[in-house]
Amino acid sequence: MAIILFWLLSLPIVAAQLMGLVETPALKDPAQLAQSQAIVILGGGKRFAAYDVLEQETVNNVTLARVRYGARLARAAHLPILVSGGAPLGGASEAHYMKQVLERDMGISVTWLEGGSVDTADNARMSKALLGSKIHTIALVTSADHMARAKRSFEKQGLTVIAAPTDFINREPISPTQFLPRASALLTSSTALREGLGQLWYMLRNQ
Repeated sequence: MAIILFWLLSLPIVAAQLMGLVETPALKDPAQLAQSQAIVILGGGKRFAAYDVLEQETVNNVTLARVRYGARLARAAHLPILVSGGAPLGGASEAHYMKQVLERDMGISVTWLEGGSVDTADNARMSKALLGSKIHTIALVTSADHMARAKRSFEKQGLTVIAAPTDFINREPISPTQFLPRASALLTSSTALREGLGQLWYMLRNQ
């Protein structure tokens, strides 16, 4: 049974279906951003031993995808940006490098930097404190699989959230190769299962 389950989770077609259960649909109408007062971009990790940059640390690919999409929304809606992400493994915060990428590489100014959080609930609580009492509605940018949990946490802080998910998994056209095991598909299945458990845990903890 364990071998069969391992094989199923390694199939791209199964992994895509599992991820579909946790991913939030894309923002279909950019006009919704007109209701927002700020864009909040959540970090998704750092890349250590980044020998191609002076600091030898930078955002990882997940965070870069979120930053890139947030920059695009900021250009379209002309809204201020808050970046949120701490440094649970040490070094400078994710938010520090997110700000660096946005301002140095993309020419987008960052208004608020929240670098003390260690999880999604912290992201929401500390971001709300920085935004203050005058901002009530935000456009939230994070990965599609993480959005449901993040949106819930920010709404718990009294904010109205317009979900702007990004970094959707790659879904190839149906073909015979979709039924052949892949290590990448196993990773996708693992991510989907972990996020599903995370959503359940946050619901149980009322976060």
